[in-house]
Amino acid sequence: MSNGPSIWMIGDIQGCCSSLDSLLANPLIAQDPHARFWFAGDLVNRGPQSLATLRRLMALEERSVAILGNHDLHLLAVAAGVRRPGKNDTLLEILEAPDADEIIDWLRWRPLAHFELNHLMVHAGVLAKWDVQKTLLLANEIETALRGNNWKKMLQKMYGNEPARWDACLQGMDRLRVIVNALTRLRFCDAQGAMDFSVKEGADKAPAHLMAWFDAPGRLTADVRMAFGHWSTVQIEDRPDVVCLDDGCVWGGCLSAAKLEASDTHFSVTDAPAWERLSVKCPQTLDPLA
Repeated sequence: MSNGPSIWMIGDIQGCCSSLDSLLANPLIAQDPHARFWFAGDLVNRGPQSLATLRRLMALEERSVAILGNHDLHLLAVAAGVRRPGKNDTLLEILEAPDADEIIDWLRWRPLAHFELNHLMVHAGVLAKWDVQKTLLLANEIETALRGNNWKKMLQKMYGNEPARWDACLQGMDRLRVIVNALTRLRFCDAQGAMDFSVKEGADKAPAHLMAWFDAPGRLTADVRMAFGHWSTVQIEDRPDVVCLDDGCVWGGCLSAAKLEASDTHFSVTDAPAWERLSVKCPQTLDPLA
């Protein structure tokens, strides 16, 4: 990167620390001791090394940004005692670790969105009515709640699919729930911006009235390049405006990274160069639709 260290945007790790170590050992990354990393959330769960993953990321903190995904919020909810672990969760080693309190506190202080160099990263998606500034302000509402004294109460009320549509007049937990669902769970919406969580398959499998969030008409973040994870089944080619970083780590796929160059910010979104990608095969083979 001509004006500073390289930045690698890395997809959902899902507790597969060995895959992360393999990716970071690639000479294109390892030869730059000042490389920076943006992690797209779902840092933990399903994979066998969730504790090691978080410790690895904590050690990288000065060189990295790690945003929260739905699995990370689930870990916080389990740690808060407001949710029971699922049968396929791999979180127990974190909760029983001697440094569990430190790890949970570190996780509570992670952001839900990151914007830098004309690139916006979220775990899942954004609603069409949100521009970058609005997205960051709304993400900050969740971040403030997670860092406050009533964080456990907030997590208790976080779950649910309603309201499905953003309204600036929303207040209280309805407001926070819409923000959380958009940033950490969104795949499909309708033309009016209502979120739908019933379909988890690829972008081409949606019912006729639904579309991928990044194809919503009038999306106000269309003027920036966006990176997201969460959707290992999306099956789209990389586009100049959006890149899905979730290539199915833990689900029989790869852990992948896309390189952000300083020169990328000199182009309009439509003229930006192709994403430079690196991937390592993950040995885990769970079914993402099970």
